[in-house]
Parts: sequence; structure tokens; C-alpha cells
Amino acid sequence: MKVAIVEAPADANSLTADPLDHLADTLFHEMGSPGVYGRTALYEDVVERIAAVISRNREPDTEVMRFPPVMNRAQLEKSGYLKSFPNLLGCVCGLHGLESEIDAAVRRFDSGGDWTASLSPADLVLSPAACYPVYPIAASRGPVPPGGWRFDVAADCFRREPSRHLDRLQSFRMREFVCIGSADLVSGFRERWIMRAQKIARDLGLTFRIDHANDPFFGRVGQMMAVSQKQLSLKFELLVPLRSEERPTACMSFNYHRDHFGTTWGIVDAASAPAHTACVAFGMDRLAVAMFHTHGKDVDLWPIAVRDLLGFPEADRRPTSTIEELRCAKEVGS
Repeated sequence: MKVAIVEAPADANSLTADPLDHLADTLFHEMGSPGVYGRTALYEDVVERIAAVISRNREPDTEVMRFPPVMNRAQLEKSGYLKSFPNLLGCVCGLHGLESEIDAAVRRFDSGGDWTASLSPADLVLSPAACYPVYPIAASRGPVPPGGWRFDVAADCFRREPSRHLDRLQSFRMREFVCIGSADLVSGFRERWIMRAQKIARDLGLTFRIDHANDPFFGRVGQMMAVSQKQLSLKFELLVPLRSEERPTACMSFNYHRDHFGTTWGIVDAASAPAHTACVAFGMDRLAVAMFHTHGKDVDLWPIAVRDLLGFPEADRRPTSTIEELRCAKEVGS
């Protein structure tokens, strides 16, 4: 199977140096496309340790689900993603048809032609966010109980945003906690997580701020939707200044969808009223990049409190005096 991509504009900053470039060789392996990388063992170890910290903060009675990197195309269309973000969507396509038709496409490639003209779409798209598959699953279970539902979901996601910046990948990991229930229930869930996520970020040693935000809706109508989203305080982000205070990176988001998914999927309470939904999303790769940018490439030199939180073995630690000496030597050498 291949993937047909709706092209996005080239990154305007793709030819300029970036403050995160010094991390590339330590964390990633080039794979020939911007924003798609192999990951080093060091990087993956930190991602897994951050994931464990998030898991320890999971609320009671939260159901865990893990989704593949693809999802049903009709379900994504029904959710409204195509109308809101068509420029970011990746569709799975393949060579379908008779053996002779597929063979003709291969021969066309062998002769220097364009074999991709023979592709046709499958019933799958690349998942743009981890939470989309959970709503039809929830809808199949009948009325939402008074205490609501909470889910812990994760997936490898894709958004067509070609960029060589290490904090803007096309293929990335997303972890989400989702709440489905009454307006008061899900609003309280989001408020709790805005506070809890800030503690996690502080414990990780990150500098950040919380601010109103909007999704990158497509087109003129999308601009109106973005303004409304901000005015109604439907989305907040935890922003880490990886480049500067003026250009921070969103590493977590806190989203209140009102009854959009409840109405779309027929998720209702006992009185048949549409359920409300909210989610908190963790950009796992952005958080990992932020950790290396903040604390350095050598995890042995990370603050002891951060190492304790992430569960690094004590045997790997260097004496505090040695850490300070190394830091001073680095500053003198620079």
C-alpha cells in the first residue's frame, strides 16, 4: 500500500538554521523525507519514560486503548476532519484491479513512467489524532452513565506538514486522555488536567506557559472557526519556548469539543441528550525534544529530581560536583 498526500505549502523556514538542529544527530536518523525520522535508542528511552510518568497520572476508572496508525476513512469524514483540515490529511492508496492492470503499472515504472497514476484509494486514512477512533466505539455502547467515560488512548499520527524542524514532525506519537459525559463533567475534567499537566511539566523541568489557542482550520470559513474557538476558550495549549518566548512550541493541548462528537456519533445520556467531550493531548515527540533541548544531550547530567521522576537508575548518576565541573568547563570552552 502507498499513501496519497494532499500537499501542504513548503516550510518557509526550511533553509534557515534552527535552534534545535544540534539535537538531530543524537536523536534521529534521516529517512529521506522532512519530518519523518528513525529514532535512536536514547530518544526512545526518554519517550517511554515520559509515557510512564503520564500513565502514573491517569485518573481512576480510565479505560486504556491503543490504536494503529490508520483508521477508517468514512469515520474520519463523518467526524468532520476533511472539512476542517483537508490540507493535513494523508489517505492510504494501493494498486487495485486485475493482475494485468497492476503489472502494467509496474512495467510503466520500469520504463521510467509514473506508476502512481494507477493508484486508487483504500478505505483507510492515516490517523491525524489519537482520539478520533474512540468516539464511534463509545457510541456503540449505548447511553453514557452518569459518571461518564474516561479513556486513555494513543496512536502514531500523521499530518502533512513538511518541515525539517524537529518539533514539527509529519509522523509523530500522540497520547490523549478523553472524557465523555455531561458539560459539567467534561469541563471539570479539562480544568483538572490543565492544573495536573502543569505540575507534570514543572516536574520535568520545563519552562512553559498556558495560553488560549485555536486549531489550524483550513480556508476562510476555517478562519472564522478559529476565532470562535478562541473566543469560547475551547482550546488551551501548554507552550514551551524552544526557540523564543514569541515562537513557543505547543507540547500539550486541552480541548473542549462541546457536543460536536456527541451529536455526530449519537453519543447520548439516559435522557437522550447529546454527550459532551473533552480531551487532553500530549505530543510525545515534542515533549521528548523539549527535554533534550532543555536539559542537554547527556541524560547523566539532567537534574537529579528529573532523573528520579523518569526512573533513571541511580548507578548511572555522576556526582553533583562532577556535573557542575563539566558544566563550568563547557561554558568556559564555549
